[in-house]
Amino acid sequence: MTASRSAPVLTSTIAEDVMLGLSARPKELPAKLFYDAAGSNLFEEITRTAEYYPTRTERAILEEHASEIAEAAGQNLSLVELGAGSAYKTRVLISAILRRQMRLEFHPVDVSPAALKEALASLNGDFRNLKVSPIVADYCDQLPRLTSLPGRKLVLFIGSTIGNFEPQEAVRFLQRVRRSLQPGDAILVGFDMVKDAKVLHAAYNDAAGITAQFNKNVLARINRELNADFDLAEFHHVAFWNRRAFRIEMHLESRVDQSVRVRDLNTTFHFDFGERIHTENSYKFTNASIKKMIRLSGFRFEQSWTDSNRWFSVVLARV
Repeated sequence: MTASRSAPVLTSTIAEDVMLGLSARPKELPAKLFYDAAGSNLFEEITRTAEYYPTRTERAILEEHASEIAEAAGQNLSLVELGAGSAYKTRVLISAILRRQMRLEFHPVDVSPAALKEALASLNGDFRNLKVSPIVADYCDQLPRLTSLPGRKLVLFIGSTIGNFEPQEAVRFLQRVRRSLQPGDAILVGFDMVKDAKVLHAAYNDAAGITAQFNKNVLARINRELNADFDLAEFHHVAFWNRRAFRIEMHLESRVDQSVRVRDLNTTFHFDFGERIHTENSYKFTNASIKKMIRLSGFRFEQSWTDSNRWFSVVLARV
C-alpha cells in the first residue's frame, strides 16, 4: 500500500532516508540508520553473543597475523581506518606497526564524534610514538582526500562492512578509495565468507534476541527523531540466508494491518499484515568473488589471512 502525505518538514538527518525508504515498494530502510547511540550499543552486545562469530574471528586473525600484515603492508606507514568506531581491533595492528617503525600517524574516520573521542583518549594513553588525528566524516558520501597524509598509507576497512554494500556499490566504493590513494598505498579489508547456513542463521537470530532489538531500534529511532508512533511489538524481526544471492537478509515484518504516523514528515505509512521493511543485506564471499571485486575496483590482490574454519578472510590489496 502507498503512503499518504502532505509536504514534509525535514527536521532530522534521517528524514529523507525514511521518506524515500518507506514510500518505496517494497519498503526499505538503509542499514546506516541502525547506528545511533542506542543502536551502536546494541551492536556491541551482538558482537559478544555466542552465535555472532565475525568480530571474534576477525580479531583472532589479526592477533595471530598482525606482524605478517604489518610487514606485508610496508615501511613508513600512515594508518587510516574507515568506520573506526572505538578502534578496538585496530590496536593489534598499531602495536605491530610500531614494532617496525619509530612513529605512526593514525587517522580514524567515523561519522560519530563520540566514538572518535573514545578512540583518541584510549589510544593516545596506551601507545607512545602514536599520533591520533580523527576525521569526522561519513566515508560513504564524503571520503576524505588521503594523498596529503605522510608516508605510505594503509587503509583499514575491517569488520566485514564491505558485505553491507550491494556488490556494484562495493566496487564503486573501493574505486573511490583507490582514487584517493597513490601507487604503493594499500587497503586491508575484512570479508565474511560463505559457510554452513545454520551458522549464518544463528549469527543473525541469537537466542537472547539482541539482533532483533538491534533491528527494531531503527523504528525506535524514527519514533525518537521524527516523532513517529511505531509500535515495536507489532513488528517481527526476520533474518534468513538467501542462498541464491549469497547474502543474509534482515527485515521487519508487520504482524497486523496497521498505519503509522510520522509527524515530522506529515505522512502516514500503511502496512499490510505480513508486509516487510528490508533493513539490511549482509553479503558473504568466496575466494573467487573477493578476487573479482578487488580486480574490478582497480586494486591488485596481494595476500590474505584466514582462520582454521575459513569463516573469515582479511585481504591486503595494493594500488
